[in-house]
Amino acid sequence: MARGKIQLKKIENPVHRQVTFCKRRAGLLKKAKELSVLCDAEIGVVIFSAHGKLYELATKGTMQGLIDKYSKINCGGAPPAPPAPGDQLSKERDEPQPLDPKEEIHKLKQEIEVLQKGLRYMSGGGTGTMTLDELDVLEKHLEMWIYHIRSAKMDIMFQEIQLLKNKVKINFQVFGFIWMI
Repeated sequence: MARGKIQLKKIENPVHRQVTFCKRRAGLLKKAKELSVLCDAEIGVVIFSAHGKLYELATKGTMQGLIDKYSKINCGGAPPAPPAPGDQLSKERDEPQPLDPKEEIHKLKQEIEVLQKGLRYMSGGGTGTMTLDELDVLEKHLEMWIYHIRSAKMDIMFQEIQLLKNKVKINFQVFGFIWMI
């Protein structure tokens, strides 16, 4: 069954508009992740809702790192020349620069600490020791986890629906055959 073409105009009903925003935002983020995985692309998506809430996705590294990379490339005005085949310098320029091991260890330790505090919070420990920035990071992680959980649930439900449709089809064929006898 084909889907009908949707007229592109503002949805007047605020509830329908919010539902559509959430579904399409999730779809857009999913497509961005898929494109990143399939094509090994570095993708950043920034979305502001009608209420001013920020949603962002950086597939490799951080959003700030992507913005910095974009600024470096665009500050000259002209896009960089495409790399010549076998040009080692251009290959090195395109690859993300590795972080200093000490910096990377420090960032990972901070992230682990925030996640551990988040687990304590979700277990009923309260937010007494969490800063606003840590709560923001925890909120982003939770939103991403919810997105992944919902995607997995939708995939499972879709598979179950397909199995049920196949069973119904087989039953119609069997009972139709018996009916004819």
